[in-house]
Amino acid sequence: MDSQTRMRYITDEEVRRALTMPEAIRAVKETFIQLSTGQARVPARTSLEIPEFRTTALVMPAYLPRTKRLGLKLISLCEDNPSKGLPFAQAVAILMDAELGSPLAVMDASYLTAVRTGAASGVATDALARRNARVVAIFGAGVQGKTQLEAVAAVRPIRKVLVFDVDPRAAAAFAEEMGRKLSLEVEPAASPKALRDADVICTATTSAVPVFADRDLKPGVHINAVGSYKPHAREIPGETIRRARVYVDQRQASLEEAGDLIIPLREKLIDEDHILAEIGEVLAGLKPGRSSADEITIFKAVGNAALDLAMASLVFG
Repeated sequence: MDSQTRMRYITDEEVRRALTMPEAIRAVKETFIQLSTGQARVPARTSLEIPEFRTTALVMPAYLPRTKRLGLKLISLCEDNPSKGLPFAQAVAILMDAELGSPLAVMDASYLTAVRTGAASGVATDALARRNARVVAIFGAGVQGKTQLEAVAAVRPIRKVLVFDVDPRAAAAFAEEMGRKLSLEVEPAASPKALRDADVICTATTSAVPVFADRDLKPGVHINAVGSYKPHAREIPGETIRRARVYVDQRQASLEEAGDLIIPLREKLIDEDHILAEIGEVLAGLKPGRSSADEITIFKAVGNAALDLAMASLVFG
């Protein structure tokens, strides 16, 4: 059977049926360890700016030796799409046999991206958050916010959820949908002060400026910062970065792309050694994680193609 006959097209609906959050969390944990121990091969992604459409396209290749598969994801991030009723992020992934070079599948990767991003925060939360975390705050009521909540709820005994969004209608819809889906108490946050109850915070927004004030944080909170992916944009205040224990998905990519870290570096609030470890180093037992109940921990992720490849392999089978 030739490669053209074998190649499958996998729809977003098929991806949704194939990917479960517990499976995704397990696969992402394993992939982070491979990434931080030099097993995964992930060149720097290419970013293509298209100013006339306020769009950024990211081209993301990867190779995982354990699967003997190559992956390539192309994702478009269109800033004007939400106002048109369209998704901000849309993506396609290509899966290939590394040994033979045969194309195996082309799949819609929009939901895949959301699941792998959520699973990454689930893995980081499990590694860094306090064991008794009960309250989670979600910034951003879109699809990324939903998978962030789903992942955190999979690794901690969450009882209450606060959702923050610039659109009150989106926050209300999120609260209704996710409360029903996860059987949790989910409510739109009434004020910024509500953040003081949160044990875990996930930021999954398109904001270019911090989405909360450092003074509103609870001692011992863990933060997953996944929305910002450009050097000039950040969701987390510099003061929070300065006083927190900071972990990343991949060190070099974070130093090149993460405004949450690049801006405090430029402002001399921190130096590069402030990044304590990649999360894969913590998972592999090479670097320490949380050391006390009251310290703030941050997991900053800009996204990594190795995770996309791991998810695509799960879907393909």
